Amino acid sequence: MQTIKTYLALSAWLVPLLGIAQRIDNTASFRQTGSDKSIRLHYDNDLFTGTDYYYTQGYTIEVVHPALRKNPLTRLLPNVKGSQTPYGLAFEHLGFTPTSIRSNTILVGNRPFAACMVLKSFSVSTDTLRRARVSSVLSTGMVGPVALGSEIQTALHRLTNGVEPHGWQYQIRNDVILNYTLSYEKQVYAYRHALSVSAMGQAQAGTFSDRLQGGIVVMTGQFDSPFGPAPNRRRLPWQLYVYAQPMISLVGYDATLQGGLFNRSSPYVIPTDHLTRTTLQTNIGAVFTYKKLYLEYYQSALSREFETGLSHRWGGVKMGLLF
Repeated sequence: MQTIKTYLALSAWLVPLLGIAQRIDNTASFRQTGSDKSIRLHYDNDLFTGTDYYYTQGYTIEVVHPALRKNPLTRLLPNVKGSQTPYGLAFEHLGFTPTSIRSNTILVGNRPFAACMVLKSFSVSTDTLRRARVSSVLSTGMVGPVALGSEIQTALHRLTNGVEPHGWQYQIRNDVILNYTLSYEKQVYAYRHALSVSAMGQAQAGTFSDRLQGGIVVMTGQFDSPFGPAPNRRRLPWQLYVYAQPMISLVGYDATLQGGLFNRSSPYVIPTDHLTRTTLQTNIGAVFTYKKLYLEYYQSALSREFETGLSHRWGGVKMGLLF
């Protein structure tokens, strides 16, 4: 009973924190690997949910290795003393479109075309005594035509005999991405290898997006705890579990909607007073690991991000090898 009260109290405190939901969050606890050496490929597409608009596609190539601790940017990431801390590097590309890619004119009241490419330096520190995780991500890159969103979508649609996309000439213009994300997650209840409930909060600030986030993570199935192995216990040879992550967000700034922070020449953006400051997102998925293999499938649902917008859903797959 006391555990339930603690969980409810912590959730009630975190939910008002609000925040962002990252499109591809490779540091989340339900994406644990238990290894400090791995390589993973993540691919998102809204066609997994039968749609083809807004967040239309994204992919990430991620490498985790102890040698990346020597990455100069890693020195800017906090390290919890006495914790287990893997370090990683990820290249990420995201694409956004309005509800139609058939029009050669600006669709006023719709989402702008936007693309971005980002290099992420990250670390995840796990405090096994306090059952907590602190993850940090430093993102550097560009938003705009330099990210080749038009070229990539056109090539994919031609390859799959899809509709020729039009309207990319009105996309968000080139601007720099320099963003920092800090996340904290605390386990509030666990039952053996079968159930974990945790509360999480996240802050994101920089030239690309300024947001806060709060929510919970529920995992059930058979899995090693993402908050550290129990004493004198070997890791499971295989894991199979499902997870759910409901979140509430407060949005301060979003370059994919409002244009870059420095370059204000974008031909079309969502006006600041038309943004939906509070959004809700839910991620649900399933993960399977066997020895060195990692497989995941998930779907996300996001409430509307601006006044004239629609809610949106997309799906993703993640494949990886552990060393």
